[in-house]
Amino acid sequence: MNIHNNILNLISLKGKTAIVTGAASGIGSAVAMRLAEAGANIALFDVDKHKGVQIEEDIRQIEIKAKFYACDVSLRSDCQKAIDDVSEDFGNLDILVNNAGVINRKDIVELSEEEWDHVLGVNLKSVYQLSHLVIPRMVQNRGGSIVNIGSGWGIKGGPKAVAYCASKGGVVNLTRAMAIDHGKQGIRVNCVCPGDIHTELLEREAVQIHQDFGEFLAEAADRPIPSVGSPEDVANAVLFLTCQLSSWVTGSIFVVDGGGLA
Repeated sequence: MNIHNNILNLISLKGKTAIVTGAASGIGSAVAMRLAEAGANIALFDVDKHKGVQIEEDIRQIEIKAKFYACDVSLRSDCQKAIDDVSEDFGNLDILVNNAGVINRKDIVELSEEEWDHVLGVNLKSVYQLSHLVIPRMVQNRGGSIVNIGSGWGIKGGPKAVAYCASKGGVVNLTRAMAIDHGKQGIRVNCVCPGDIHTELLEREAVQIHQDFGEFLAEAADRPIPSVGSPEDVANAVLFLTCQLSSWVTGSIFVVDGGGLA
């Protein structure tokens, strides 16, 4: 037996189609590229067309089919159109990575209703909307894998981030409920909860709380593994949860945070 080939087969996503939301930058683009490297065809969802098309071209450079779809995941109409288009363009839908996210660093008194609705719409409602549309197609295809991107602040609270904490806490428990409901249909549902990851979102977070980014990074790196994470750290966890290495894993909350919650 060729052990090397056996491991590659377990990791391979060849012939699969993966949808990645928030795919134009940060964690989303890293996840899209990692799944493409494992052989999956990639449907990229984002509101940023310029960056999204660039990621599409990057993936095509490794001879993997990829297509960008302009999609505001908080809008039902955008989600419906994007899923219909992906079904037509790719056929089977095997993997859904609900990664799109925003943060607003305010406490509950400072936060407006519109800001609450925006954060909950992008971070939590989108998981419902896309899963609602994709799961029937996965059932027809006799299985699939959904990975929701949560946060360490979906497990414990954080300062001045009430909408974000509420939305990510919802993602964590929504993951468990979906795993219970759809396991018998061959659909695995898991959640990756990152700690601080060096992305544009993290830079914007520092701006929101009026803190120097270097200072912000130094504080974020105060954990057992003394650094902030990279988007690729999260992408590696997503690959594990979408390939056959995790075939008996569902309903899990997979923390990737350098020991921050330890």
